[in-house]
Amino acid sequence: MKSLFLLTIGLSIQVFGQTPTNVEGSSYQFTKVYHLDATPVQSQGKTGTCWSFSGLSFFESELIRKGGQADLLSEMFVVRKSYENKADKFIRMDGKINFGEGGAFHDIPWVIKNHGIVPYEVYNGVNSTDAYDHTEFFEVLNGAMQGLLKALGNNNTISTNWKSGINGLLDAYLGKDIKEFEWKGKKHTPQSYALSIGLNMDEYVSLTSFTNHAPYSKCQLAIPDNYNWGDSYNVGLDDLMSTVENALSAGYTVAWGADVSEKGFSFKNGIALVPADANTIQVSGRDNRTFNDAGADRSSNAFLTPGKEQTITVEVRQKGYDNKTTTDDHGMHIVGLYKDQNGTKYLLVKNSWGTNNYPKGYLYVSEAYFRYKTINIYLNKAGINADLKKRIGLN
Repeated sequence: MKSLFLLTIGLSIQVFGQTPTNVEGSSYQFTKVYHLDATPVQSQGKTGTCWSFSGLSFFESELIRKGGQADLLSEMFVVRKSYENKADKFIRMDGKINFGEGGAFHDIPWVIKNHGIVPYEVYNGVNSTDAYDHTEFFEVLNGAMQGLLKALGNNNTISTNWKSGINGLLDAYLGKDIKEFEWKGKKHTPQSYALSIGLNMDEYVSLTSFTNHAPYSKCQLAIPDNYNWGDSYNVGLDDLMSTVENALSAGYTVAWGADVSEKGFSFKNGIALVPADANTIQVSGRDNRTFNDAGADRSSNAFLTPGKEQTITVEVRQKGYDNKTTTDDHGMHIVGLYKDQNGTKYLLVKNSWGTNNYPKGYLYVSEAYFRYKTINIYLNKAGINADLKKRIGLN
């Protein structure tokens, strides 16, 4: 495990030196304001499980911050237990709920509270190939769920064996469920291991900012992947950015849910922004349906030279959400804050699409893009300033 963390430090020195940039040949010059520790970049492969990769990356940074065990945690253990939960809800709701590969950050605390967690090395979930590919897996699993729904509709009942059948599919594609294991000379269950790493799942909250919910109150984001009906606190737009800055300054990283299907989001160029004239960006190809790779090719001088961006107001942001041009696409992990040579703020974001771009799996996200296309952020409530906590009634 030590070698993995040395690799992370090495990449930080190479890519995020004194004057890092976003892509070779770019004139952007970024200066570090905050840059926090993170575990190595991974690839979610051909899966729609970004929420598990980014969410666990966030919790791994929490472990580093606390000085505790810095083990890589098992994304596929979380995925497996979430599928069990999704399947149960899907049948109980007569199919009137989303059953998909996606999820939300609060699914991870739900799994840890109810089932525990295991290290990645104990359950990596790569059962038959060298990389993650859930193309066939999800088709088979979803087919089984649709068949169960049809049987329920035809007979007004289903047998008590269906959960065993679904678990058989999960065993086949992800590997057999983990009940007990040995780790670093100690025997564990997933529950005992979760206790041993010392994270309190009640410390974490989601913040969002949309005017269709009451301000400074709890709400449930009406997005398909919020199948677990998790709560968010609805705050002001300015509060979102100031909370991220406050958290990073205090040593807390932030999980980020966002729309990445925009012209200005270019992982291949290591940057996301909102040019004043979107027509300057040329797009060829198309994005992957589950947003598990860099997608369509996007080219523009805006990716190479700092320029003017669109002013993002509350009204502009809400219009995108209401007309469905802002969609819940992807989960990532905010680990730093940088400024370019003009003083524009950029968040340093760790992605889960591998390291085949210049910042080696990271990208720089402008403040304008963050304000425009954020669905929610997820963080330790200790990273929220006292005034905002008081305003939303958070202890």
